[in-house]
Amino acid sequence: MEVNPPKQEHLLALKVMRLTKPTLFTNIPVTCEEKDLPGDLFNQLMRDDPSTVNGAEVLMLGEMLTLPQNFGNIFLGETFSSYISVHNDSNQVVKDILVKADLQTSSQRLNLSASNAAVAELKPDCCIDDVIHHEVKEIGTHILVCAVSYTTQAGEKMYFRKFFKFQVLKPLDVKTKFYNAESDLSSVTDEVFLEAQIQNITTSPMFMEKVSLEPSIMYNVTELNSVSQAGECVSTFRSRAYLQPMDTRQYLYCLKPKKEFAEKAGIIKGVTVIGKLDIVWKTNLGERGRLQTSQLQRMAPGYGDVRLSLEAIPDTVNLEEPFHITCKITNCSSERTMDLVLEMCNTNSIHWCGISGRQLGKLHPSSSLCLALTLLSSVQGLQSISGLRLTDTFLKRTYEYDDIAQVCVVSSAIKVES
Repeated sequence: MEVNPPKQEHLLALKVMRLTKPTLFTNIPVTCEEKDLPGDLFNQLMRDDPSTVNGAEVLMLGEMLTLPQNFGNIFLGETFSSYISVHNDSNQVVKDILVKADLQTSSQRLNLSASNAAVAELKPDCCIDDVIHHEVKEIGTHILVCAVSYTTQAGEKMYFRKFFKFQVLKPLDVKTKFYNAESDLSSVTDEVFLEAQIQNITTSPMFMEKVSLEPSIMYNVTELNSVSQAGECVSTFRSRAYLQPMDTRQYLYCLKPKKEFAEKAGIIKGVTVIGKLDIVWKTNLGERGRLQTSQLQRMAPGYGDVRLSLEAIPDTVNLEEPFHITCKITNCSSERTMDLVLEMCNTNSIHWCGISGRQLGKLHPSSSLCLALTLLSSVQGLQSISGLRLTDTFLKRTYEYDDIAQVCVVSSAIKVES
């Protein structure tokens, strides 16, 4: 009968402890009115309790700190810190001690050891200490693998390892929405508004230190989360920078294409990269976390082959008096030259002044031309400008532009402020 040899005990002991911030000690206050049977007994006991706040004994929050009692939760974006200690429990001197710490995620294995060099010897009752840090960038199961190898006095090489499994949770739920300009033909069509909804899905409050949008190279960004008061920029959230559990906060940003990209009609079309959100928060006693979203993308609105936008238009005009607008015509094609003819069709309220059917000439790919037009309105009120037609004589194709913009028409007896 085969007999297995007894398992040899190791000379070294491995201890691993997660390093986190302590928490404020809390107690449950027990009190009663003075006319009750205990009298002032409960109140006196709370005053004598060293963990309570002097003068505010009935508050649950105390002045003392409590060390972590368990592993706790680890959230994406936080820094995982751990203390690793290898202690020589024997009465022998061991040599060539090598401590290695790896973190296994669902996609990769990371070496977290500060040094890969072996320690020459470790005397009895002595230890080797190391602190590892890692910014958590993946959610799901993580396994901390700690391996120790050493050589005994007899020259025997020994090896053992331990596994510490933990879950990384998602701290925030981030949702984004894109809004284009209200009118596809206005002068601000290329502006994009981004709404970011951020929800705290942890069980503790968060201090939102920073929420910013890092735009792509094509855009400039303006944050719309502050207002100017007495010459100072004040957050729209005031001093309420804390986000309670399950609370949601909305942030708004305006992105506008840079001039060099806005002037090239064929660039900002289809799916474009807007940028990414950078979120920084703090939790218990200032523990910091940071998340960056992946690149946010949007589908740019389609303008067809020819785009008509307004460069200048008055807000208010006088009844039956001519006024001027400036249009910009852009060839959005990247390959084809167009030969355009402009036609102006009157409506019931808007009448164009000038020659209809005039030649605008050839317009090369991705190029633009500005056009000054004159018109008048025969009806008071808010009137819509319509009736422009552009015809490409090469393809015999006509592009119609109605409801380009709106103007307020008032009686000529009312003076229009410039």
